Amino acid sequence: QVQLVESGGGLVQAGGSLRLSCAASGIIFGVNVMGWFRQAPGKQRELVARITTDRSTHYGDSVKGRFTVSRDNAKNTVYLQMNSLKPEDTGVYYCNFVSDYPRHLEVWGQGTLVTVSS
Repeated sequence: QVQLVESGGGLVQAGGSLRLSCAASGIIFGVNVMGWFRQAPGKQRELVARITTDRSTHYGDSVKGRFTVSRDNAKNTVYLQMNSLKPEDTGVYYCNFVSDYPRHLEVWGQGTLVTVSS
């Protein structure tokens, strides 16, 4: 099984920056997708960004140009650099891991709270 441990959430003023980290542990084969989703109070969980093992990236429209997702394959760790934060970025950020080898596996982290004050 795979476990995810997130870190880096907190309180920041609008316009500020935060960096989230998520480390995966367990039996991990080469090809996988890691990423971040977020959920604001009263809203559905939405994609923030994701990155494949070969570093192909995809971003949610609301964060394009402000957030950057990256990964260290040797450490099985994904990062989310968040710049120019806005109050609407507030929410619980969840790390996500998906692999289809040797079978489909999807794992979620416990979530880390990001609060952006105006």
